[in-house]
Amino acid sequence: MTATAEAIEMARIAARAADEKLATDVVVLDVSEQLVITDCFVIASAANERQVNAIVDNVEEKLRLAGHKPVRREGTREGRWTLLDYVDVVVHIQHDDERNFYALDRLWKDCPVITVDGIGAPAPADDTGAPAPADDTGAPAPAADTGAPAPADDDTTPTADDTPGDR
Repeated sequence: MTATAEAIEMARIAARAADEKLATDVVVLDVSEQLVITDCFVIASAANERQVNAIVDNVEEKLRLAGHKPVRREGTREGRWTLLDYVDVVVHIQHDDERNFYALDRLWKDCPVITVDGIGAPAPADDTGAPAPADDTGAPAPAADTGAPAPADDDTTPTADDTPGDR
């Protein structure tokens, strides 16, 4: 037995909503073979409590607009690990520390991963024109070659051999 089409679509909506609020390591797992109480887990994490709450709010909003309401919410006050239970889909939004400690991904590693198009893609350049990260490591894209000389890396600390005109 695999997850229902409706559960998979709900999970994808939740994953995209989490990604919109810059959640990290967004994963959708088909747990229907292991659990009879739900079909999919959506797991996402954030660096701080405020971001966890922002992700939760966006997931709830997007699923509400799609016609779904959670039957249970847990952990919203603390902002460390919030669980949204939609019966067929359970959404886990965790602080990075809880994500690493409880390691739900490892516990459910035997479950198939459901791909979600459009998540984890580099963000477009911001309003300042700064380039988006080049890859998932967060490293910036290489700067364009403008032909200008590179800044000198030499030490400009004066020494006893320097004369005022040498600096």
